[in-house]
Amino acid sequence: MTDLVPRQAENLQNQYGLEVAARLSGATAELPYDISERLRASRVQALAKRKIAVTRTATAVLGSGGAASLTLGDEGLNWWSRLVSAVPLVVLAMGLISISVVQNQYRADEVAEIDSAILTDELPPSAYADPGFVNFLKAGQDQAR
Repeated sequence: MTDLVPRQAENLQNQYGLEVAARLSGATAELPYDISERLRASRVQALAKRKIAVTRTATAVLGSGGAASLTLGDEGLNWWSRLVSAVPLVVLAMGLISISVVQNQYRADEVAEIDSAILTDELPPSAYADPGFVNFLKAGQDQAR
């Protein structure tokens, strides 16, 4: 269904082109020979250019083994367009790197805060490693409730 609309539009364009060509060809009988020859040469050139454009598109599709694929061929992009199209990738990479740096800084701050709390506490650090101390803390929490 989706191929039907572009095909109909292309058929209408071809039909219109044929009608215009027929009218122009009919009017060339009254023109002098040199003008009609120039018009004929121009028509031949226009048809040759159209055929080249059609075959170039067809070879790009058929050249991939009958399967549609994206190609990285030159599509009229100059170096500036290619550079600008790479900007989102660079911004994304910089954003990911900055997120990583910020998260590492937060982790380091948390560890430093815990270490400073342990070192400035009244208990020696060995008390935190004692299994009985964990039970003591749990018992203190239960009594507070």
